[in-house]
Amino acid sequence: MPDKIIVSSSHLVSEKGASLSEFEFGIIIANSAFNRWMMHCAKTCGVVGLAPLDILVVHHINHRERSKCLADICFVLNVEDVHTVNYSVKKLLKRKLIQGEKVGKEMFYKTSEEGQFFCKRYREVREDCLVDSLKSFNIPSERLTEIAEHLRALSGLYDQASREAASL
Repeated sequence: MPDKIIVSSSHLVSEKGASLSEFEFGIIIANSAFNRWMMHCAKTCGVVGLAPLDILVVHHINHRERSKCLADICFVLNVEDVHTVNYSVKKLLKRKLIQGEKVGKEMFYKTSEEGQFFCKRYREVREDCLVDSLKSFNIPSERLTEIAEHLRALSGLYDQASREAASL
């Protein structure tokens, strides 16, 4: 095991899983930073009071300008608790960032003009504050793509481990 590893819970570190503990700590702090970023970016765009999940939901609903049902939103964002996404949808409807339309027995959501403007403004702030500052790290876009692929693969590992733990 390396002499110096940075983890949040040293009691979970083992000979077999030290690098996994480091990875998990990286996810913890990256997730917190990402959530904080989204909230500040939304505030800069003039939208206050949204939780990180609300911001993810409005962006996904805006994605490809296609209406989405609750199940699809949960599936793509990998959120198991439908109630939390439903609560976000209700908040976004109330704030008039999205609108709903009943198709058969199911509700489908799309961004309103205000929601589209928010997403457009968010992108501009993101470009100015985040994308441009990324250049100073000299990380090639191919490397970021590779990291994203690894994160998606590892999320599958955690999903499978969740199912195994739930069956114990």
